Amino acid sequence: MKNSAFCLIFFVFGFAFLQSQTKDPRYQPKEYVEITHPEWSKNATIYEVNIRQYTPEGTFKAFEKHLPRLKKMGVDILWLMPIHPIGEKNRKGTLGSYYSVKNFRAINPEFGTMQDFKNLVNKIHSMGMYVIIDWVGNHSAWDNPLAKEHPDWYTKTREGNFQPTPWYDWDDVIDFDYDHPDLRKYMTESLKFWVKETNIDGYRADVAGFIPVDFWENARKELDEIKPVFMLAEWESRDLYKKSFDMTYSWTLWDKLREATNHQKLPGLVEYLSHDVNSVPRNAYRMTFTDNHDKNSWEGNPYLNFGDGLKTAIVMTGVVNGMMLCYSGQEAGLNRSLKFFEKDPIVWKHDENEILFEKLFHLKHKNQALWNGKYGGEMIRVKNNHEDKVISFYREKNDDAVLPILNFSDKPVDLQLETKYFQGKYRELFTEKVFIIKENSTFQLPAWSYLVLVKE
Repeated sequence: MKNSAFCLIFFVFGFAFLQSQTKDPRYQPKEYVEITHPEWSKNATIYEVNIRQYTPEGTFKAFEKHLPRLKKMGVDILWLMPIHPIGEKNRKGTLGSYYSVKNFRAINPEFGTMQDFKNLVNKIHSMGMYVIIDWVGNHSAWDNPLAKEHPDWYTKTREGNFQPTPWYDWDDVIDFDYDHPDLRKYMTESLKFWVKETNIDGYRADVAGFIPVDFWENARKELDEIKPVFMLAEWESRDLYKKSFDMTYSWTLWDKLREATNHQKLPGLVEYLSHDVNSVPRNAYRMTFTDNHDKNSWEGNPYLNFGDGLKTAIVMTGVVNGMMLCYSGQEAGLNRSLKFFEKDPIVWKHDENEILFEKLFHLKHKNQALWNGKYGGEMIRVKNNHEDKVISFYREKNDDAVLPILNFSDKPVDLQLETKYFQGKYRELFTEKVFIIKENSTFQLPAWSYLVLVKE
């Protein structure tokens, strides 16, 4: 009798609780990201290809020889810097900037022919990888035919003359005006051209935030009607995630990592991690990196930017929320800035960096805790006794978990972790050493060292 009465009370209160949950659609949580990411992107990695400097020949055909190595390294998405003809008027340097586009629907003859490019795309696809190309929609070369055929598509000075993008020293380009519907149609049709004609898988959009969001939203819709595409924005803002881009840059992480390695100060990095967890849409992707063509050309090279903490910073980009990028030559220990307007081939050699990227890339593929967006695990802070020097956190998804520990100081640290909720058997990614994590665990961390503990 007592049991029956208890069950009745439980049922009544349980039913009342369920009834109290509002069904009003105004109060239901909604996913901010409305686009559908390509299925293959959920645990993908990305690699930036500088065709000009990749080989002495600087051609698509010569680059093909590196594909088996990149596949072995764990690369999924190959992002090619602009492949279009480069303007000659007001050109910078001998060869000019890739980002001064003379024809949006043609191939730079330096690199080969249209058929050479199609062959490269087919080869990449045959190896289970994907390819996106750089798209420079904000401006064109001075001698792009559009400047004569449609001068009204460009912004002008007070005197009515063409101008570079305001405030920048981009003297080799002139600025488009996206208030013109015909320009929008031309650019959208050009984006569709490469997907239809060459079967590429998407785009990296140069200075994406300088172009109206509503242009990108419509372009993404029209591109997805051809095939599911992957879109990367060179920008860092929430509005681009909603209906246009799968991924944006994470410039902020680069800045905070540089601060952490150069000044051994972690508050900025901690703030970044907090903002990532609390303000970035759950299903948004962020590209994480220690180098790319901008940072390599204008900021020096990773060895100068991060000093003795370079490898610690590289590992950090591979375990935080986001998609890890490797830039051309970074895996070979590139220790100089590549010239941007001249021929300056990469010197290829074996380097410890390649092991870092390869192990992190392959872990990404198989460990769901590190997958992208909503497919991966949230970063949960693990408290330690040296939070002014050491970053430690935990990520878990389904049966997979990782516990990264990174010493951002030039001093050894005797570390204690509060691991009550993260106990178990772990294997360290780079050394294969087994760790049994108990309620409170201790570690001796050398200067600038790191552990990526993978739960078994």
